[in-house]
Amino acid sequence: MAEQDVTLMKGNEAIAHAAIRCGADGYFGYPITPQSEVIETLAELKPWETTGMVVLQAESEVASINMIYGGAAAGKRVLTSSSSPGIALMQEGITYMAGAELPGVFVNVQRGGPGLGTIQPSQGDYFQATRGGGNGDYNVIVLAPNSVQEMADFVDLAFTLAFKYRNPAMILADGVIGQMMEKIVLPPYKPRRTEEEIRKECPWATIGRTKDRKPNIITSLELKPEAMEARNLHLQEKYKEIQEKEVRYETLYCEDAEYLIIAFGSAARLTQKAIEMAREEGIKVGLLRPITLWPFPSKAIAEIAQGKKGVLVVEINAGQMVQDVRLAINGALPVEQFGRLGGIVPEPEEIVEALKKLEVRG
Repeated sequence: MAEQDVTLMKGNEAIAHAAIRCGADGYFGYPITPQSEVIETLAELKPWETTGMVVLQAESEVASINMIYGGAAAGKRVLTSSSSPGIALMQEGITYMAGAELPGVFVNVQRGGPGLGTIQPSQGDYFQATRGGGNGDYNVIVLAPNSVQEMADFVDLAFTLAFKYRNPAMILADGVIGQMMEKIVLPPYKPRRTEEEIRKECPWATIGRTKDRKPNIITSLELKPEAMEARNLHLQEKYKEIQEKEVRYETLYCEDAEYLIIAFGSAARLTQKAIEMAREEGIKVGLLRPITLWPFPSKAIAEIAQGKKGVLVVEINAGQMVQDVRLAINGALPVEQFGRLGGIVPEPEEIVEALKKLEVRG
């Protein structure tokens, strides 16, 4: 297959192909619906025979996250994928990595919950991703794809951001994006880095040495409160930099819009059809799609919402992102939320009806 070939594949399959092409050193994961095609595709492609990439099915999600921790500590480009209950099991390892400032990529193809829930799509892990499901004050960079193409593109972007800021990065997809098939252009191949290149790029890694030639030690543990506070203050400064430089979003039909819909991932795709239907009925509405859920585009939302009559937040959950939208709007205009639960994906017609209710209240 040529590097620029257009090909048809699932979102989960795109993750696997992109990981190989982006020069990943290792994948450690465990099967769970609806993301099992990631490891299945990697097993079929056998990258250990071509690029040298390690692919290992661990005995559990807990084991896989600790393998990611070890690989990241050595400066390797490592990733894992799972779905909602599996990501919940990984939270301890993710907060350890955030505390130790280790880069790693996590793919969450969300399913309905809480608990084991259903294998159907959901966006119920927004809080888990953006608030952090582990302990302490930390943030994970969160990218929300809404197409198979972005599933592929965001693998390299997630690695780039993770290493730039020495911070875990998550691709927060859902069962719709993971299972749907679309035409995409796969990214070009990147060579895996040599040990010398890793030492140069990651002088902090375990394969390197301190200035006095002692081995680097990777840990999130600080026994002295003053040292722990200093570490936290350093992390907070880093998070501020990420918030200033890495916000990503896109808009559609916002220039003449009287109402604004805010949605991410597959909900944003459904909303595009709903907007077309609403405009045919004379309701001027636009879309703002956050691409980074953390850092969240609060300033952009506040600016674009100015002069609008109301905001409708569409998400496939009981109302999570709507809280961040309300903080951004700060009471300047009405903000309502519409969503379906239990793995039910809303229809565009339902979104239009929710918009009409907002229009009446506005």
